[in-house]
Amino acid sequence: MTVQYTAIGILFSLLSNTVVAQHQTIKQKADSNSLLSVFRNGKTEGHFRYFFMGTYNKKGLTDYHAHAAGGGLSYKTASFHGFRLGIGGFFIFNTGSSDLIKPDPSTQQLNRYEIGLFDIENPSNKNDIDRLEELYFSYSWKKGLVTLGKQIINTPFINPQDGRMRPTGVEGIWLKTKKGNTEIDAGVLWGISPRSTVRWFNIGQSLGIYPQGVNALGKPSNYKDHIDSKFIGLFGITYPISKQTKLRLWEQLADQVFNTVLLQADQEFSANDKVHYYASVQTIIQHSLKNDGNQDPDHTYMQKGSSSLSFGARFGWKKKSQDISFNYTRITRHGRYLMPREWGRDPLFTFLPRERNEGFGDVNAWMLQYKKQFGESGLQSQVGLGYYQLPDVLNTQLNKYGMPSYTQFNIDIQYNFKGLLSGTQAQLLYVYKGQAGNSYNNDKYVIHKVNASLFNLILNYRF
Repeated sequence: MTVQYTAIGILFSLLSNTVVAQHQTIKQKADSNSLLSVFRNGKTEGHFRYFFMGTYNKKGLTDYHAHAAGGGLSYKTASFHGFRLGIGGFFIFNTGSSDLIKPDPSTQQLNRYEIGLFDIENPSNKNDIDRLEELYFSYSWKKGLVTLGKQIINTPFINPQDGRMRPTGVEGIWLKTKKGNTEIDAGVLWGISPRSTVRWFNIGQSLGIYPQGVNALGKPSNYKDHIDSKFIGLFGITYPISKQTKLRLWEQLADQVFNTVLLQADQEFSANDKVHYYASVQTIIQHSLKNDGNQDPDHTYMQKGSSSLSFGARFGWKKKSQDISFNYTRITRHGRYLMPREWGRDPLFTFLPRERNEGFGDVNAWMLQYKKQFGESGLQSQVGLGYYQLPDVLNTQLNKYGMPSYTQFNIDIQYNFKGLLSGTQAQLLYVYKGQAGNSYNNDKYVIHKVNASLFNLILNYRF
């Protein structure tokens, strides 16, 4: 915590000095290539965020709610021959919530959603929740950017997953460049600060911060603090075959744990100037490496010698302000598709916010989605309806989290304010998950999972 206080203190001190300097009378104009000019002409951004979350389970099970509020500042210097320095931090307060530590009396299950608005390692902490999120050097040139340090990246497997108060951050070196029309992303990561945490972890330590589920034998997983993994290597390439066709290839190697490859093809068809059709196909291949970070099978993240295979397809239609798509995902019986939830959300076409299909094998999922933008009003909406056929909750070989098959209905409404309130965005998200599989009259397979409604109200102000 001392390091965080020091870094965030430096940030606020730096920003204060920059603002004061802007109001001082300078007799001699600063050299545009001087460090003084670089810092004085840097860019400061601020962000305030309020988040209400409420989960309403079936009758007889505990309901929860939480109010979180926070803010942060980030600062980026002007370019100095292509080099920049960036730093940013954020603080959060628990402004009124249920008792998130107390388990549900009948199932002894802990809170799942609201606890993630704060620090899941210390849910009783209501005031001292702060994090140094960015601290990096970057160098840019005509067709590329390389960044070294603490930063936020967005890939199919590691991404901000910004569904709580703060996104997931990473530490490492990251490259984005173009060669012709081909886009290339590549990097090596050695640290992660998952959303809902305030600390930074090495790669092995980051596994198991979230609930670990059960292993293939049905025993509680016990890989937290037992995985020896020092880095993640990532490589992505987007190659446009034509204006209408793109190929995407991503590979992620988690040192000593697993390797995952995603291949995706995207195609657009234009019926006329106003109507467009699009289609995509996707496959994800995954297999374990060596001893999966630990020679003891009771402490491995992925079963030695295991693998998984998934396919996905999407077909959609869009016209000006409307977009409708049908999506399908198949995870085969080869094994569970596993990707640490601490790192990011699913890249599957059938993903809907507040639930995932990570941790399962033998999955068939269908999802229909409709998006609408209401002209220039700043109002947009999104509706999703999905059916997710999962393996039986007792089939622990293919069902890590004891989740029954379910249906899901989402309504997401967003509004960007204008005029006096410009910079403010409001979002209202409602989610209902209905039970479609057998829970064997055991509510531990129900609470927070199915027969539940979730309400989210999020307010953001950026300046």
